[in-house]
Amino acid sequence: MTETSTERPPARRSWRDVDMRAVAPFVALVVLMIFGASLNPSFVSLDNMLNVLSRSAFIAIIAIGMTFVISAGGLDLSVGSMAAFVAGTMILFMNAAPVGGDVALIAAAMVMALITGALCGLANGLFVTMGRLEPFIVTLGTMSIFRALTIWLAEGGSIAVASRDLRAAYRPVYFGEVWGVPVPVIVILVVAVAGAILLNRTAFGRHVIAVGSNEEVARYSGIPVGRVRTLTYVILGICVAISVLVYVPRLGSATATTGLMWELQAITAVVIGGTALRGGVGRIWGTVCGALILELIGNIMVLSDLVSEYLIGAVQGAIIIVAMLVQRALSRGR
Repeated sequence: MTETSTERPPARRSWRDVDMRAVAPFVALVVLMIFGASLNPSFVSLDNMLNVLSRSAFIAIIAIGMTFVISAGGLDLSVGSMAAFVAGTMILFMNAAPVGGDVALIAAAMVMALITGALCGLANGLFVTMGRLEPFIVTLGTMSIFRALTIWLAEGGSIAVASRDLRAAYRPVYFGEVWGVPVPVIVILVVAVAGAILLNRTAFGRHVIAVGSNEEVARYSGIPVGRVRTLTYVILGICVAISVLVYVPRLGSATATTGLMWELQAITAVVIGGTALRGGVGRIWGTVCGALILELIGNIMVLSDLVSEYLIGAVQGAIIIVAMLVQRALSRGR
């Protein structure tokens, strides 16, 4: 007598099973590239694409950190001002530090910038968790504090790298290439891979999503909600510092307007990438795609006469509203 198997064959996945919120950013990226190529053939040239990737590095790196904060149910409006403050203190350190040798001085300044960014993020996180204040209010306050400190350090002007030799030694961090790939692009990939592994393959990442999904349930499950949320702000602060490491060699200076509106662009990139603004969902690669979309839109506006390039901010503001409407429509459709 033979035994009959009761196991059912695995169900075939159909297009209905695909999470359109995860796929939509990449579809939009492809459509946007086709649209840009139709307006200007030079849009899809290798030089222009590499330039777009390099210029998107600052927002993409910050947005990766912002993905952690938003996934945990938080928000940070201070990242642009924080970037200016970290850049200013880093340059002042390079101008005044007694460390011998350009390479050693740059390395020491990088470490100092990373520590400063982490401490700024820690301050935001502790005010939110231990102070039990709304992230919007806390980071709105620190946004003003970081910007004012930068203006004070610059005495109302700019903070520039004083040594030409030091500036020349630092330039390859933005303008250099490794096997034909610009260094900023490599930095994006490294940070994105690390972020994706941390968010999707570790217990900490699962805790981040759990806290963002339902804080009370996460607390009753034994998850240290305050610690997890604070660490997301520290991660964001480190990402801001990494973006500064790439930004400083580009211009060699920091001013009161450095990082202006970066918070809007970072949040927009996160939302376009499919991360839920209410928390509980985080998509690192979608965020990177969102940052590329923002830079591509700006690039198209520069290369064509459809819309004035001075309206880039208005277009980005409209994009975040449309992205939220699309997210809500896709959520209802599932």
